[in-house]
Amino acid sequence: MSVIELSRVNGDYGFEAYDENGHTVRMDSNPEMGGQNFGVRPMQMLLMGLGGCSAIDVVSILKKQRQEITGYRMQIKGDREAGIEPSLWKNITIEIHLEGNVDEEKAKRAAELSFNKYCSVSTTLEKAGATINWQVFVHPAK
Repeated sequence: MSVIELSRVNGDYGFEAYDENGHTVRMDSNPEMGGQNFGVRPMQMLLMGLGGCSAIDVVSILKKQRQEITGYRMQIKGDREAGIEPSLWKNITIEIHLEGNVDEEKAKRAAELSFNKYCSVSTTLEKAGATINWQVFVHPAK
C-alpha cells in the first residue's frame, strides 16, 4: 500500500506531499484562485505522472533490447474539457524524442507497449475519457 501525506506549507493553497520514501512534491492552485505559484498544479501532475510512467517503460523495454539511449526528452500537451466542472483531460498529445543508437521501429513498439499495455497512468486517464496520441522521434547521438 502506498501512503502519501500532504501538508499546507505556503499561503492558502501551497501544499507539499510526501511519499513513504521521503520524496516531496509541491503543489499550488493557479494565481487566479489565490495560488502563489509555489508548485505544480495537481492536474499538471497527472501529465507529469503520465510522462514518467511511460518514460520508465520505454527505457526499460529498449534497454532489454540492447538499444543505446544517450538522451530522452518528452513533450506532453493536454487540453481539458471546457466549461464544466470537474474539467477532465480530454486530448493529450505526446512527443517522445530519443537520442542515440536506437532502432526507430523498436522505439515505436516500446511506446506502443507502454501506452497500450504497461503504463497504469495512461490507462487511468483513458478510462476517465482522455484520448492520448503519441509520436516517437529518434535522433542520432551527438
